[in-house]
Amino acid sequence: MIEILRLSLPISLWITGFSAVYALQGLSCSRHWPDDLEARPVLLAAWCVTIAVQMLCLMAVLYAPSRSRFIQSTAIAIAGTALIAAIWTMVAVLAASVCL
Repeated sequence: MIEILRLSLPISLWITGFSAVYALQGLSCSRHWPDDLEARPVLLAAWCVTIAVQMLCLMAVLYAPSRSRFIQSTAIAIAGTALIAAIWTMVAVLAASVCL
C-alpha cells in the first residue's frame, strides 16, 4: 500500500495545490473577496505552500527509499516532475495580474 502512495501522492498533491491556488484567484476576482485583503500575497503564500509540500514529498521519497529499485526511481521521477510542475504552472501568480 505504501508503494501506491509513493507513486500517486506527488501528483495528487500537485493537482490539489494547483486547484487551490486558482480557486483562490477566482475567488479574489469575485465580489465575495474582502476589499481590505490584497489577493497577490495570499496567492503567493498558497503557491509557496504548494512548493514546500512538493519539496517535502520529494525529500520523503529520497530519504525513505523503497525496496524496489523500479518503484524508487519512478517515485523520484514523479516527485521531481510534480515539483517542477508546481513551480512552472503557477508562475503566472507572479507574472500576470490577478484579475484580467
